[in-house]
Amino acid sequence: MRAAGWIFVAAGCCGIAILSACQPASRLTERENVDAPLFAPTDLRIHPFTSVKDWTGDNRPDGVEVLLELQDRFRDPTKATGTVLFELYEYRRNHPDPRGERLAAWRGALQTLEEQRTRWNRISRTYSFQLAYPAIRPDRSYVLQVWFDQGGRRLMSQVVLEGQEAKVATPSTIPVTQPATRPVTQPAAPQPAQP
Repeated sequence: MRAAGWIFVAAGCCGIAILSACQPASRLTERENVDAPLFAPTDLRIHPFTSVKDWTGDNRPDGVEVLLELQDRFRDPTKATGTVLFELYEYRRNHPDPRGERLAAWRGALQTLEEQRTRWNRISRTYSFQLAYPAIRPDRSYVLQVWFDQGGRRLMSQVVLEGQEAKVATPSTIPVTQPATRPVTQPAAPQPAQP
């Protein structure tokens, strides 16, 4: 009976070992390793909503709010870890390379879970960065160049931030405080019919 008991215990241990090897977590890890290259970023896009912004509410621009979209090989937005280098240049119109003098540079990081949570925008599916540059002017154009580094693999994108012309109040846009015509309080007298 003792030998049969040991066989039963050994069979039970083997069964537990086999079942624990089929845990869903191990299948997920294997699948993640296979699928990771499919969903890794292959392109960097500076989102069209990137612009000069006033985020303090004092009616003066504080810098550039940049929205970065990383795209996988299916051209879908994706997340990734890495570091970001932002460079702001003067804009040179009608030049093959529109970048003029470099005005400022910033570094950003998307390495930790906290940085991912802070920067990720679920609605636009982009990473958001506020780049402070008090000397920025909304009426001037700039070139923004962004580099995303994933530990040796780099993606780059560049965009021209077009300056907005200052709106000048013209006579047609000045608010009118008086009615354009005098109000009529009585109906007009009927005109006699002519024979």
